[in-house]
Amino acid sequence: MAKPTLIYKQDKWNMIQAELKGSTIIISEISSEWGEEAHVFQSRPAMMQWVHERFSAERFDGGESLRRQIIQQFKEL
Repeated sequence: MAKPTLIYKQDKWNMIQAELKGSTIIISEISSEWGEEAHVFQSRPAMMQWVHERFSAERFDGGESLRRQIIQQFKEL
């Protein structure tokens, strides 16, 4: 089993992690408000499209530097 890569962690209950299983990429968003939500991608371009939509400047609540850091973490997967 592949070890999850931590993308972002606010605290024990709010984080985003990624797991690579062959050519499949599984992104888990864990939130104290909404629970766990998993997103499965078959390619990096599909994942990056989701990342840019999910972490667009209009939708993201955090600062610009944090948003760029999260996007960079996804690019390094």
